[in-house]
Amino acid sequence: MRNTTLISILALALATACSKPSPASSDQAEPQPGVTPAGGTTASAATGGAGAAKAKEIFANRCTPCHGPEGRGDGPASASLNPRPRDFQDKDWHASVDDKHIETIIKFGGAAVGKSPAMPGNPDLNDPVIVAELRTLIRNFKN
Repeated sequence: MRNTTLISILALALATACSKPSPASSDQAEPQPGVTPAGGTTASAATGGAGAAKAKEIFANRCTPCHGPEGRGDGPASASLNPRPRDFQDKDWHASVDDKHIETIIKFGGAAVGKSPAMPGNPDLNDPVIVAELRTLIRNFKN
């Protein structure tokens, strides 16, 4: 019972910490040519634009604790989570989801798509460029 309570408290603390925006993430980047807000072609996270840099920062601060730095679902907090965080290098998963699905999870969390409620949403991410760059970053893990 004591271990279950401790794990629950740690999971709640992690979910709360992951859902809080970092000070830098509240700034909105300038729109970039060629970036679409939902689906379609997005700018590559490798372009070095302000949106790509912001997306990498957000991923490092909010996503890496669970998904790991390479998106394998092996971040330091993943050991206590059931189900385990998504492995973004799983090509079968990439083939089974579209950009709208990924955007929904980013903005509203796992429960919004019938997945783990431990995956917090990021309702503060209102900049379509940042969301598009996060989707691109996640998509690029399969390469």
